[in-house]
Amino acid sequence: MFPRLAVTLCLVSCGSAGSLTPVPNAPAGDRGAAGAQAAPIADYVVASFADAHGDLWFGTNGQGVARYRPATSAAANGELRYFARAEGLLDDVVTDIDADGAGRVWFGSHAGVSRTDPAAERATGRVTFTNFGSESGLRGDGCKLLFDRQGVLWVGSSAGVFRFDGERFHAFELPQPTLESPSYKIVPGKVWDLFEDSKGNLWFARDGLGACRFDPSAAGSGAAAFTLFTERDGLCSNNVASIVEDRHGRIWCGSITSDHPQYLAKGGVSRFDPQASRAPDAPLFTQFPALTGLFANDVYNLFVDRSGNVWIGAVRVGAYRCEVTPVADRFTLFDRTDRPDLTRYFGVQAMVEDRHGTLWFGFSGGLFRFDGAGFVHVTRAGPWSSP
Repeated sequence: MFPRLAVTLCLVSCGSAGSLTPVPNAPAGDRGAAGAQAAPIADYVVASFADAHGDLWFGTNGQGVARYRPATSAAANGELRYFARAEGLLDDVVTDIDADGAGRVWFGSHAGVSRTDPAAERATGRVTFTNFGSESGLRGDGCKLLFDRQGVLWVGSSAGVFRFDGERFHAFELPQPTLESPSYKIVPGKVWDLFEDSKGNLWFARDGLGACRFDPSAAGSGAAAFTLFTERDGLCSNNVASIVEDRHGRIWCGSITSDHPQYLAKGGVSRFDPQASRAPDAPLFTQFPALTGLFANDVYNLFVDRSGNVWIGAVRVGAYRCEVTPVADRFTLFDRTDRPDLTRYFGVQAMVEDRHGTLWFGFSGGLFRFDGAGFVHVTRAGPWSSP
């Protein structure tokens, strides 16, 4: 049974290129005392990723990245291993994780971007990192990553957007909206998230500046390549932190409250349907004020699972699952964990689905696994196997 929940959230929000650092092939789980194995994999799990080999990667706030490699047979054990600056990673705060078309795994951090090749590790038994920072043209912290359908790497940070040409990063300027009363959470223009929709448009979620949509096909054609969306269009706040697209092509934006120049209790979830007909003066985005936690609240993370459900992390409330159906969307709130002492503020910071369909949630408080009814704490010792 899970006790029902009744903010101190640690928010992690990038600069030497080409260096290769070998990592000794020793499991990080071999840390001695049984007590260490029962400890959380990290106090803050702020990024997550499942690679093509089935490995699970979790970005932490201060311990680098933790990788869980599942067992290859029923008689074997899985391996939990950590990689940090001591092993060649650029920084110990890992804010995002993604993979390119070749299967190489990339890590965003406060100091830049790191890359490793799991296939090379399997061939040689050695882990190496290639690092890209300020010497490669990348600036800012809190790096977020996106590989578009052309294989181009885009990075968003506190310094804006950067595009990688294979060797260096180049600043990519975005237009700014005209705002009557600007406010922001951390840094105006900080890019909280990057997303590519089904039509090939790139979306940038920005602190204090709303959402920006870029149409690469219109660039250089004289057509409007950029479209800006703000509270005037129905966003819950101009501090957009996450963007996803559902199976019907609707764009969901999670947004957060402002702390500067003063606290503003705005934020929540809003949804944009490009195909919907609406009155000329009607807002573009639909809001959800009747659902606790989805209006005037912090929503940092959205996620779409392989079944097409939209997951929403509502701070201090829980995680909603929205089942997208042809008739109506059904929202279900999950707010129970087996460790309410660790999830007091229900700060969901990352979500990922593994190859078995199990959902993993990074919290301000550690790593949890969804069992269909609530969230089970995962320590260094597990449980790691899928339900």
